[in-house]
Amino acid sequence: MPKPETFQSGCNSRAEEAKLRSAERLVNLLALFCILAWRVFWLTMLNQTAPTASPRLVFTPLEIRLLDQLAKDKASSPAPTLSHYLTKIARLGGYLARAKDPPPGNMVLWRGLSRLTDIELGASLGMRLVGN
Repeated sequence: MPKPETFQSGCNSRAEEAKLRSAERLVNLLALFCILAWRVFWLTMLNQTAPTASPRLVFTPLEIRLLDQLAKDKASSPAPTLSHYLTKIARLGGYLARAKDPPPGNMVLWRGLSRLTDIELGASLGMRLVGN
């Protein structure tokens, strides 16, 4: 029997891969995924409803610095907006950001946030090890 489309998202495929042996562990994992999915959906909706908002509304200073280093701007803008940084996250997730492309969706933001989280963890560990 084919899976419904809703089970093809990143959260659900990871839940299936986890193969947890108790219902309690599965419930905890799904609760965590609900929070993560809410954040991704929230960011997608903010990109549509408040694209000129400050990126500090949703990103930490470290995340902003990392995004500035990872996804270089083609042209300098005087005051980067939330939409500007969400596009950088989407580019980490594979979004091409061409002129005629629609705004990034949930899946590409999910992949980008996942990569940013890994990079942020590595940067934090590196700062502790080096002492900066």
